[in-house]
Amino acid sequence: GLKQVELFLSDGVVGMKTALAKTYPQAHFQRCLVHVMRNICAKVRVEDREAIMNEFKQIHQQANKAAAVDVLHAFYAKWDKSYNHVIRNLKDIEADLLVFYNYTKQIRSSIYSTNMIESFNNVVKRKAKPKAEFPNEQSLDTFIGIQAMSCNDRYFKRIHKGFGQVQDTLESYFE
Repeated sequence: GLKQVELFLSDGVVGMKTALAKTYPQAHFQRCLVHVMRNICAKVRVEDREAIMNEFKQIHQQANKAAAVDVLHAFYAKWDKSYNHVIRNLKDIEADLLVFYNYTKQIRSSIYSTNMIESFNNVVKRKAKPKAEFPNEQSLDTFIGIQAMSCNDRYFKRIHKGFGQVQDTLESYFE
């Protein structure tokens, strides 16, 4: 029954963006910056990690998209010689790195990362661990459904950081 999606936020699952674009061609796609940072960390020398991460974090802390693009391109210029493969990969996904800047400042910190989704996934993992195994696929589906409903019940009236301030703006996307 889902008819319209404004934004997808995802890690680097191969084919995800293409599949989503076919089903929801008007939706925007944001790559999770936390996952991007983890990927960068895995591909750089230990002694460079702190400096690289401090500089990369500056990208999502800018006042606007133009400033973020400048910081990103300065990052490319500084690290390209040492980590050409990392910079090449970032350039390939650049269009998906700064999409969150198209939204109001109040909600940007909530939509550049999949942390909310991963938090839910961790709850499901933690509650599933004592069960060891499920007798069939239906029981697993039921278990996950119950966890999702429980999460919805717990947070139904809660408005995530910044969203209450821009509710009218967000609702206008779906008119």
